[in-house]
Order: sequence, then C-alpha cells, then structure tokens
Amino acid sequence: MKSIQRPQLFVASCLALLVTSLSFGIRAGILNKLGVDFGLDKAELGTIAATAFWGFPLAVIIGGIVVDVIGMKRLLVVAFIFHLLGILLTIFSGKFGNPFWALFFSTLFIGIANGTVEAACNPLVTALYPENKTTKLNHFHLWFPGGIVLGTLIVYFFDKAALGWQVQVGVMLIPTLIYGFLFSKLQFPVTERVSSGVSTSEMYRSLGNPLFIFMLICMFGTAITELFTGQWIDVLLRNITDNALLVLTVSTGVMVIGRALAGPIVERLAPQGVLLMSAIVATIGLYLLGNTSGNMIFIGALIFGAGVCYFWPTMLGFVSEYLPKTGAIGLNLMGGAGMFAVSIYMMLMGGVYDRLIAEKLPAGADLKAYNAPEATQEMKIALAEANKAAGPEIINSTLVIPIVLIVAFIGLNIYTRNKNKQLQTA
Repeated sequence: MKSIQRPQLFVASCLALLVTSLSFGIRAGILNKLGVDFGLDKAELGTIAATAFWGFPLAVIIGGIVVDVIGMKRLLVVAFIFHLLGILLTIFSGKFGNPFWALFFSTLFIGIANGTVEAACNPLVTALYPENKTTKLNHFHLWFPGGIVLGTLIVYFFDKAALGWQVQVGVMLIPTLIYGFLFSKLQFPVTERVSSGVSTSEMYRSLGNPLFIFMLICMFGTAITELFTGQWIDVLLRNITDNALLVLTVSTGVMVIGRALAGPIVERLAPQGVLLMSAIVATIGLYLLGNTSGNMIFIGALIFGAGVCYFWPTMLGFVSEYLPKTGAIGLNLMGGAGMFAVSIYMMLMGGVYDRLIAEKLPAGADLKAYNAPEATQEMKIALAEANKAAGPEIINSTLVIPIVLIVAFIGLNIYTRNKNKQLQTA
C-alpha cells in the first residue's frame, strides 16, 4: 500500500486552488468585455458572476456531507471534471444562440468545481497538518489571492498582446490537467474527524453549538467584504482609474505575502485576534477605495488587501481549532455560507448598480442601448460618467459590513478570553 506523501498532496491541493482563483481573477478581468461583446447589462453580468458563488456553496455543502463517506480523492475527480467542462463551455460560449445561458452554466460548473476543491482540500490540509492547522490553511489559501494576481496579470498582458478572452480562459486548462494527474497518482488519508473517532451523530450535534452559528453568520460578512469587492473591482473603479484591474492585483498581491507570513502573526494574536485586526484594517482600506482617486486608490488597495488577507483561512482555522468536532462538514458549511452570502449580495448589488446608473442618465434612457456595442460616443461618455459616480457608492454601501464585523470580533475576543480563564481556573 502506498504511503501518504504529505508534501505532494499539499502541492496538488495548492494547484487545484490555483485553478479556482484563476477563474476569479480572469473572470474579474473579462467581465466588462463579456458585457460589451454580448450586449449584457450589469444585472446580467451580476447574475453570471453570482452563479459561481452559489454553485460553490451547493458543492461545498454536499461535499462536506459525503467527504467522510466517499473520500477526498473521489471528490477531487468530480472537481476536475467540472473544471474541465466549465472552462471549455466558457471558451465556446459565443458559439451558442444565447451566450448569456452558456456563460451562466459554464460559470455554474466552475463554481461547483471550486466548491468541490474546497470541500476536499480544507479537510485534507487539516488532516495532513493537525499540529499546525490555522497556519497551514493560510499557506494553502495564499494560492487563492496568488491565482487572482496571476489571473489579472494574464488579462492585462494578454490584452496588450491583443489575445482575446477565450485564450485567457484557456490558460486555466494547464493547472487543471496537472492537478488532475497528480491526485490520480497519490494515496489520501482519512479526514481528521474520522481518525480522531468522533461519531457522525456527534459531528452533526456540534453544528448546533452557538459559537459555530455565530462564526457562520460572521462568515457572511468576511466573505462579502473580500470576494464581492475583488470580483467587481474592475467594474466599480473602471472609470475612476485607468488601471482598475491593477488595483485588484495590488490588493491580492498583499494577501499572498500576508498569508505566507501567517505563522508568527497567528501565534502572537491567536485566530480571534487576527480576525479583529483584519476587520479594522479592511474597513480603512475599503473606505479609501470608495472615497479617493488617483494613486491614493492603490494605497487603499494595499491596506484593503492587508485587511481581508486572513479572513477566509483564519475563519476556517478558528472553527477547526475551537470546534474540532464539527469536522469536515463544519469547515465546508463555513465556506458554503460565505459563498452563498456573496452570491446573494452580488445579484442584489448588480440591480442596485443599474438603478444608480439609470438615475444618472437622461430621463427615459434605455440602459441596454447605452451598454450595447453600437452605442454612440455621446452615450458612451454619459455611461462612463454615470459609472464613475455609481461605483464608489456601491463600495461605500459595502463599508457597513466590516464595521459590523469589528463589533462582532471584539465580542469574540472577550468570549474566548473569558473561556480561557474559566479553563485555567477549573
């Protein structure tokens, strides 16, 4: 029987997550182009982008339920198949009579694949590194912003080289094929919950713990703050700066560095302290993104990236360390809740964005006509001015969320401090 090759499994997991993040980075970069090429308005673009975010929770929750039964390897075969289907359908979406539905289903398939990767790889990382879970989850999840950086740079440089969005999406096939090959050759461990002997019924009972429910609700806010802003940044700031996509590159680049250096920070502050610090810094960064222009936007992006950097992996790490009996399904419910919240918020804000723009255009203006490729120069200028005002308004509306998180994480720190004192005196 093959032995468990910990480094190789971790590398393959990182490659699978790289495909997930490339899909975010490249889609963020081509979202505007898809709207122009296929005559889609912001509400339709919001629906397409949101599809990935509700395909993700669908897969991650189902995956969390079955991972202990069918094993992590079989789940990752499913992820590979859906990644392949989603990428190919996106590339050939223009060949279909209605490109909206082709993009809708291709994005759904990629979302399902992304969720399945999380469903398998989060418990895989905690099973591989039970002594260092939060730090290794941060190291694993650095490939999410890392892939977004690569994705946005691919869009930026391929655009300069006049290579179309179909070629940009096709780049994702390379790491997809590599991770599929690697996982097919490796032996997997059982999940941590199975190895520690916690029963299935005890795992499900643990999901009713008030602390777990509180963390689940907080996950709504941390995910929206990080992922909605990142996915829509090119749309929201396109008319504020000539380098809107590079704003995303700056913020995610900071996230890569931050997650790589997570070990001493987590050790010094503990997961709950890291979450409070993150909410404060994210609030400052988001405020700067919504209320500045020129080079100050890049300062805001840098601060924002430092703020949201630890949100996702540290939320998972906290649950894994403080609520270990919730097992793989606890980790995957957290991820699913976060992505579901982003999908709802994204669809909501797509409609709000269109209303804000319509209010700033001449009375009775047809928004679809202004978005169409054949729009006149005068219409394009009017639309750009409307976008310039509407984008920061959406960012400022989102600013409320990390402010609420600051209050929530102050409460979490007080709770854990008191809990630790009780354990010490018991």
